Amino acid sequence: MPKTALLNLKGEKIKDIKLDDSVWGITPNDQVVYEHINLAMANQRQGTHATKTRSDVSGGGRKPWRQKGTGNARQGSTRAPHWVGGGVVFGPSSDRNYTKKMNKKVRRLALKSALTYKANDKEVVVLENINAETNKTKDMLKLLENLNLNGKLLIVTTELTENLILATRNIGSIKLVLANELNTYDVLYCDKLVITQDALKYVEEVLK
Repeated sequence: MPKTALLNLKGEKIKDIKLDDSVWGITPNDQVVYEHINLAMANQRQGTHATKTRSDVSGGGRKPWRQKGTGNARQGSTRAPHWVGGGVVFGPSSDRNYTKKMNKKVRRLALKSALTYKANDKEVVVLENINAETNKTKDMLKLLENLNLNGKLLIVTTELTENLILATRNIGSIKLVLANELNTYDVLYCDKLVITQDALKYVEEVLK
């Protein structure tokens, strides 16, 4: 059973805690992780890209010249695709939907695989709590310095206070989420997973 240290906000070790094997110590399934990351990135796409076909481009209502007798090739419209200013052939359409779906059990397996990788790489930091006394960014940076945390951080908690939101929102390397919003993409994207003791219990109860 994997272990990690429980820290206070000063970075001092309180005790060692055991992580649930069924969540943090499984055999990771790389294929499921890949599919879930693919799904997460695909679902972020808006699908608003589009081009104008020859029916959408303005102009070209009449024949540019008569059918026969000019020596030129016959043309029906100046908005055909081979004309400058003409419509686009086979361009992207806003009708396309990139949304993908995945079964709940498979999503959970992907998340547990990601958490296992973090635990194996010693990139999980468990805090007793993460209460921000002020809403100032410099105070949050000092707090992170005391905890010796740097790089891309994913902070997971069970309660988002106004001070915590305001203190972290201007720090580009920090993402703040609730425990019930934890997902595979965010876990693998961050350098360190910072989770409170309450959030850890919640995640283990939901996933095991």
